[in-house]
Amino acid sequence: MHWVKADSSDFSGNLPLPRSGHTAVNVGKSKVVIFGGFADRRFLDDISVYDIENKLWFTPYCTGSGSDGQAGPSPRAFHVAVAIDCNMFIFGGRTGSKRLGDFWMLDTDIWQWSELTSYGDLPSPREFAAASAIGNRKIVMHGGWDGKKWLSDVYILDTISLEWMELSISGSAPPPRCGHSATMVEKRLLIFGGRGGGGPIMGDLWALKGLIEEENETPGWTQLKLPGQAPSPRCGHTVTSGGHYLLLFGGHGTGGWLSRYDIYHNDCIILDRVSVQWKLLTTSNALPLPRAYHSMTCIGARYLLFGGFDGKSTFGDLWWLVPEDDSIAKRLVSAPPDILSESKSVTTLSGSPESSPKESQTEQAPILELQKRLGISISSSKAQVNLVDEMEDKELHELSSRLAGETLPTRDQFACIQALRDHWRRSSESSIQLQELGPLLRDYQRLIIHKYFLFFALATTAEKILSPIHNLPHPISLEKTTAFSI
Repeated sequence: MHWVKADSSDFSGNLPLPRSGHTAVNVGKSKVVIFGGFADRRFLDDISVYDIENKLWFTPYCTGSGSDGQAGPSPRAFHVAVAIDCNMFIFGGRTGSKRLGDFWMLDTDIWQWSELTSYGDLPSPREFAAASAIGNRKIVMHGGWDGKKWLSDVYILDTISLEWMELSISGSAPPPRCGHSATMVEKRLLIFGGRGGGGPIMGDLWALKGLIEEENETPGWTQLKLPGQAPSPRCGHTVTSGGHYLLLFGGHGTGGWLSRYDIYHNDCIILDRVSVQWKLLTTSNALPLPRAYHSMTCIGARYLLFGGFDGKSTFGDLWWLVPEDDSIAKRLVSAPPDILSESKSVTTLSGSPESSPKESQTEQAPILELQKRLGISISSSKAQVNLVDEMEDKELHELSSRLAGETLPTRDQFACIQALRDHWRRSSESSIQLQELGPLLRDYQRLIIHKYFLFFALATTAEKILSPIHNLPHPISLEKTTAFSI
């Protein structure tokens, strides 16, 4: 697969503005509908539509009336949206500091909003929940955050009768969470990741059965531990169904024991439904910048990425992920894309411009010095990085379980590891035991590599591009060009 930044030949019309925390749904095979989100310290309530056949972005004029006389839903982000037939259903989210519990439907044939009065076991107001369609009639929703606690409840909505039902589930269940993903695969709901109670970010995968009435199954959760290269713990990622696999992209994680460092991902990992295992998807060319709370939609064999947030900037760029034989892939190594200038495709929270090349280069100097002192070598190839994955670091697991003691159940490995990192942050240099140094150094090594791997990957790409120039009488210094390429 190839990543290709969209250019002016791909679309016409009014492109969506930068945002994160929005939703994007496929309505049939004809259009993608984007709603809401957050940007420039304000919540949004606009609709942007991509007409797939005509390659046209447009903003429809929507009519409707709500219980308070408004034409459509109030501005919001971090809500759920599910498309069934020609209708898009949205629930909850947040505006300002208020969690929402209202329920709306947009008829995309006539562009009319309806605030729906539903019945039964009504879910509480929440944000960061996850939802998916069950067939062409029902919606299942799981978890979220209500402003006071993390949730683990499961609700099923019948979109014909407008009745909610809270699903009664016995046995073991996933810990409460928000910011996770929920995807129906055949007769099962798969949830992955999210932020759990107390704040740890998780990387567990669970399957829920008993959602299809005709199957007569007793509802129950099963934790799945699949072979292959599983995704690292994260929240705010997307999982998009395409053919015989699920594609996971991006998300927000932590960078090791120095938990104040956030990591934003731009890796692609697939869950192969045939071999039932995780696989790292090999992609070529320049990657989209790492991000979370973006959207990813499947359009035939193509995927369309839009928006997101990386802790500092809100994105408005559009990217294609396409097979290598796709016509879009054939224009690689061509003129720079011009569909959105950098000043329009990225907005910062402070409104200030991005760091200058000199500043970027200066920021890297301490990291390079730290690598030398610790003896850590970061290569442009992941295969050459001698890095033990967090979930395979047995010494880290044993030490974290031992130090957690009776305060946490040792089966909650993520919480134990977080407790160990908290212990390291509070400890003085002299109080850290000898047996802790190995796991501590590896955890810090993971932090450096995850946070700065993109820099070195881009540096190598720049070196390949500039290699013909090195043969000129006065070659350009790669040291001076690397920061600029970032």
